[in-house]
Amino acid sequence: MMGVGKTTLGKIVAKKQNLKFIDTDLCIERKYSMKISEIFKKKGELIFREWEVEEVLESLKKNESVIALGGGAFLNKKVRTIILKHSTSIWLDINLSKLNERVKWSKKRPLLNDKNNQTKINKLYNERKNIYKLAKYKINCNNLNKEDIVKKIINFYEKQ
Repeated sequence: MMGVGKTTLGKIVAKKQNLKFIDTDLCIERKYSMKISEIFKKKGELIFREWEVEEVLESLKKNESVIALGGGAFLNKKVRTIILKHSTSIWLDINLSKLNERVKWSKKRPLLNDKNNQTKINKLYNERKNIYKLAKYKINCNNLNKEDIVKKIINFYEKQ
């Protein structure tokens, strides 16, 4: 889900484990020379999702990497199937009030671009949580600091 800290935490985990860090949204922005919000405006969500699948599948081919997916990538069945079969998948969960607090002023999140962002984030979370639950591991991030979450992620990774 957007705003849970995938990029921040992924960078820390990658550094601690001496792995490469890949943020698929950032890769898409670089590849197409547009911010995600701009892609949504100019090309539409459908094109973005196609590009996202391509980028995620390409990233998954790389070994020795920590990959932060965009919040909607795991919803794609092909992406999800490959991740669940070949990778360590972790759902970073956070309660809706904290999530709303983190993203309410964000201008870079194309799915949150109107005055009803709290309603929209609640709807997205409720639509996505049953898919996110399919991840191999779940971390409830509500009362944990970054270091505690990083330790849990590394612990899950080392169990593989």
